[in-house]
Amino acid sequence: MVKLNKELLKSGFKFPEDLMVQPFPENLPEKVIQFGEGNFLRAFVDWMFHQMNKQKIFNGRVVAVQPIAQGLVGKLNEQDGLYTLILRGLQDGKPVELKEIISSISRGINPYTQWDEYLKCAENPDIEFVVSNTTEAGISYDKSDSIDKKPPLSYPGKLTAYLYHRFNHFNGDPSKGMVIIPCELIDRNGDNLKRIILQLSNDWNLPEVFKEWIEKDNIFVNTLVDRVVTGYPKDEINEILNHLGYEDNLVDTGELFHLWVIEGPGELSERLPFTKAGLNVLWTDDMSPYRTRKVRILNGAHTSSVPAAFLYGLETIGEMMEHDVMGKFAREVIYDEIVPSINLDKKMLLEFADSVVERFQNPYIKHYLISILLNSSSKFKTRVLPSIIEYQQLYNKLPEKLTFSFAALMAVYKDGKVENGVMKARREKGEFVMQDDLWVLEFFEKTWNDFDKSKKAAKSVAKAVLANSKMWDQDLNNIDGLTDKVADYLYQITNDGIKNTVERLVKN
Repeated sequence: MVKLNKELLKSGFKFPEDLMVQPFPENLPEKVIQFGEGNFLRAFVDWMFHQMNKQKIFNGRVVAVQPIAQGLVGKLNEQDGLYTLILRGLQDGKPVELKEIISSISRGINPYTQWDEYLKCAENPDIEFVVSNTTEAGISYDKSDSIDKKPPLSYPGKLTAYLYHRFNHFNGDPSKGMVIIPCELIDRNGDNLKRIILQLSNDWNLPEVFKEWIEKDNIFVNTLVDRVVTGYPKDEINEILNHLGYEDNLVDTGELFHLWVIEGPGELSERLPFTKAGLNVLWTDDMSPYRTRKVRILNGAHTSSVPAAFLYGLETIGEMMEHDVMGKFAREVIYDEIVPSINLDKKMLLEFADSVVERFQNPYIKHYLISILLNSSSKFKTRVLPSIIEYQQLYNKLPEKLTFSFAALMAVYKDGKVENGVMKARREKGEFVMQDDLWVLEFFEKTWNDFDKSKKAAKSVAKAVLANSKMWDQDLNNIDGLTDKVADYLYQITNDGIKNTVERLVKN
């Protein structure tokens, strides 16, 4: 089978009719340096640059830098930066699949073996944007890092060395500052990255004028990214390649939905005309409402619905949404309790809620409930607890289904035994492994240890869990009525079973 590369694009090869293919962008300058070459950036940011290049409104390409020693730049370079992206999902309730060869990446660089080549990019006046996705742990301060290392250990260290080289090469020219756009899933990612770069600059005794240049002449924006990227489709790759007719080691897949919220100067939207290309990119001077919307509705719906659905015996989000009882429960949680608890524009919230329900029904994405249960207690604190508290403050009563979901989460740990850092637990369908912080698992094992199915024991468990301020940053027994209501649901779940309890709740 022929291989995907620029020669294939120029050869007159007959591509399938349902594949979008552009001529190879031979002479476009490199304008972006990107830290990360994995599935997410290629299905999100690089896809967006490709869309703008198709419309001739950006006319630039991306240099992809491998942030760790092992990565994909070798495969990228073998394919001249080309790869096939397949986006799949529901549009107006109908399945849609889009296939396209993406050509926005010019080349890949491994800074562990090509340090000089990496620094040479800093000397290129055309490269004015930095994009990154180095996982949540990537934007972190490493005191042991050093500018003398080639490369420095951390992503902020590598970027500091890059910016310092650029500063020196252009003699501190204010116009050569960069626009830095992190995509890592941490709150205020740009602010945090800037803070660490300034800290490293202090540690490394870099000149004050360099730090002033960082402060004044470089723009760090905060962002929120949203697209489920399912990556290399190993279970169906042979079928896909047979259809495409060529070999591609970097096939990437994701959902149709995409949203990028960028908090930064409005004039950047002219330099990065994503919206002109019809992309769902929102420029704002305050991203907090969008973050609240995503965390509470999208993530909160997952975290509040999944414990009961998993105990019910279901396996995936798609299965949950199609289920007569749990599908209704999930929708009622979103529309009747989460959306009303958020004090933001209701039209904006409902439109997003509709898109979330459609995304949950995406037949192409198998999102396993057990993976969503990972680290459930910390997720519940940030994603669901604010909805419970704010609902009660607004309506002077507790939200029934969200309170039930709290009890269902506690019940997931009920029969668990901690071994080798994980918990072996049991639901009606059989055994499963629950992964969480070790202290959380040990706490739940101890808390459930003397449970005898009585109302008194259910209240004792509820009280102990709600009192754990290490878990919730407060004693939740102080929330009026919460202890009794959670205890009552725990009693129902453990005596009548999850199915009977949730069915009564949905019928009401």
